Amino acid sequence: MSFITYLAPTIGSIFANSPIDKVFFEIGAIIIIATIFAFIADRLKQPLIPAYIITGLLIGPIFGLVTNKELISTLSEIGIAFLLFIVGLEMNLKKLKDVALVSYLGGTIRSLSMFTLGFIIALIIGFVKREAVYIGIIIAFSSTMIVVKLLSDKRELDTLHGRIIVGILLLEDLLAIIALSILTSLNGNSFTAILYALIKGVLLVLITSTTTKFLFPSIFKASARNQGLLFLTSTSACFLFSIIAYYLGFSIAIGAFLAGLSLASLPYSLMIIGKVTSLRDFFSTIFFVSLGMGLTLKSISSIIKPLIIILILVLFIKPIITMFICSFFGYKRRVSFLTSISLAQVSEFSFIIVAQGLIAGHVSESMFTLTVLVATITMVLTSYFIKFDNNLYTKFKSFLAPFEKLSENEGELEYLPKKSADVILCGQDRVGYSILDTIRKLKKNMLIVDYNPEIIKKLMKEKIPCIYGDISDSEILARLPLKRAEMIISTVPSSKVNSLLIRKIKESGSKAVIYVTSNSVEKALRLYDEGADYVILPHFLGGEHVSLLIEECKGNVNKIIKNKLDHIDELKHRQKIGHEHPRHHPNED
Repeated sequence: MSFITYLAPTIGSIFANSPIDKVFFEIGAIIIIATIFAFIADRLKQPLIPAYIITGLLIGPIFGLVTNKELISTLSEIGIAFLLFIVGLEMNLKKLKDVALVSYLGGTIRSLSMFTLGFIIALIIGFVKREAVYIGIIIAFSSTMIVVKLLSDKRELDTLHGRIIVGILLLEDLLAIIALSILTSLNGNSFTAILYALIKGVLLVLITSTTTKFLFPSIFKASARNQGLLFLTSTSACFLFSIIAYYLGFSIAIGAFLAGLSLASLPYSLMIIGKVTSLRDFFSTIFFVSLGMGLTLKSISSIIKPLIIILILVLFIKPIITMFICSFFGYKRRVSFLTSISLAQVSEFSFIIVAQGLIAGHVSESMFTLTVLVATITMVLTSYFIKFDNNLYTKFKSFLAPFEKLSENEGELEYLPKKSADVILCGQDRVGYSILDTIRKLKKNMLIVDYNPEIIKKLMKEKIPCIYGDISDSEILARLPLKRAEMIISTVPSSKVNSLLIRKIKESGSKAVIYVTSNSVEKALRLYDEGADYVILPHFLGGEHVSLLIEECKGNVNKIIKNKLDHIDELKHRQKIGHEHPRHHPNED
């Protein structure tokens, strides 16, 4: 330790006396040290976010290698802005229509419940009323930045719990923007000040909708011809909206989010995301490092009691409330549990809100430190919760039975077959939809298992035999006629769930042909070893289909045109029923 203590000021003096600009040196130090710790974390198969925060602790409070906190704070705010810009770009409201009720109504109930609980607890432990309002707002919302990134890395944004989470986060972002709009415009408690803040918010939304409808389509149509120009135009839109938001008294992050929403409906949104992602990754790394740098270690002892209480609220009470709401809206315990632990943190908006409160004199320095600590701890733990979500569910599954009773009666959400099922299909959405269509053409008796109650309700209306449930649930598996089935197909991408399904099929003595799904080549090979007859890898299917199409058509123009027209009809039908192609991320789950 003595060597490190000696080395730190030495490195600091090199940075300070170097002819190279000090700003460049400090940013370089952040990136280099963050890279080293990220490399170590990757080798240890740990999430990267804790590595970035440890970097911030080392170069900031512990060794003082980087002293320009104002610069780092500015860069981290830019990181939040770019991340929320991409979040806005990826917000496809059509994808959320199946989970709109639980996302919007349930999400509103969840946010109001947490705000009320946080406000009351804050008053009880000694905070003044104004600070209690800030604490209630801080714990009411969850982090879009953290959760969307982690779910995207695992390719789970398009799962049922992923869609519920994104819907809740979208609602919370809008509520946070409203709260921030009021707080940043409020120097007193007058009704006039609140009304003025709401008017400015409405003005910002009107500017967004006007540019989206009348200005951006023609501008981006012209800029899309040149990739470099498209990048500049999209980043200019981000900066333009951020500047407008700033001069209206809002955070630049709000403007960036609205800029993303305004571009989301354009046909070039995916290209824009690809262009801006590298900027987001760079600045978001600095953001996570700044979390570690923002910790004031000397004042931790004075806030240890409220810190523990608020952590209990966020890490335990918040997931319980989320599980209760999801179960009440009819979702099984697995979906409810995965949703709840994924949202067990505070939002990046908490930094913006409490920073604005500090500037306005609404909150103290100690409360700012408290917010940074709560956010840092909960965000770090979230990276582990999401990484090991299925393991955690398996471990706590038996304790979650009371939540199962809150969901709709299973008898109301099933339509049992009159004849023995020839084919059992587990998961009927997108891939499962095509399989169902083929099974119908083969005139096979079928039974569908799905844990999305909305899908089950649609199947029941069509008189298609179905059961609402999770195939990782032993009770559901026990009800399935595995032994008599000729074919069993799982479109669920979880390797653990499919391993369990294969094992149960083998134990039943069934001779059924087994099809399962995986998003990883390594896991697909493992499923073959366990007894799968065929493993579906969705991201490889396109190439296989095209190769078969080329072989079939062999340059025959009429066949190519027929396939094209059939494909257009199919795509239009998929669009009508709400099937959008999921946006892939390069990392495997």
